[in-house]
Amino acid sequence: MPIDPATLRKATEHVRRSDRVLAAIIRDVGPCGLQTDDRSGAFAALVESIVYQQITGKAAASIYGRVRRLFKRRHPRPHDILSATDEELRGVGLSRQKVAYLRDLAQRVSAGLRLRALGRLDDEAIIEALTEVKGIGRWTVEMFLIFRLGRLDVLPVHDYGIRKAMQRAYRFRKLPKPDRMRKVAEPWRPYRTVACWYLWRSLETRGGRSG
Repeated sequence: MPIDPATLRKATEHVRRSDRVLAAIIRDVGPCGLQTDDRSGAFAALVESIVYQQITGKAAASIYGRVRRLFKRRHPRPHDILSATDEELRGVGLSRQKVAYLRDLAQRVSAGLRLRALGRLDDEAIIEALTEVKGIGRWTVEMFLIFRLGRLDVLPVHDYGIRKAMQRAYRFRKLPKPDRMRKVAEPWRPYRTVACWYLWRSLETRGGRSG
């Protein structure tokens, strides 16, 4: 479901009042434009996240497009992945490792991993459930929490963009480590996601995106 605009305004105001540095970024960036992407099911969203790992967005989009054409549908389903041969999946540009990851995800969903029920769990329970899947780490689940489920209190401490933005905004000499990031972010609760959205945007509005 889309995030309620009134909730985003409330969250932005909370973050603005809790942190002078972010208050300046909020002034520069303007209203929060955080949106969720619910154009596909949870399974397809996770498939796409695996495809996009460790390659450029343009290359990943091309491969994902070929995946969809292989199965002749807009979004792949578990039985599509399981019924395809390794040669077919490799033929659309997937690495052997990613083929293994996608098969593990499809097998777990077919065996009873209820992705539709994840929305009823708290963040840590979702992270615990999904990181059991090969190829899905905490960062991938955190992006799923933010951009798929619209969870508002996520702090992805291993995201390079957040680390770089925090280094610049708070004038740290080095990229901050997770413990320091959590300490800085404590006043942002329960809206750390919104603060992170502004940090990501700060890389665009204050000197361009790095990394």
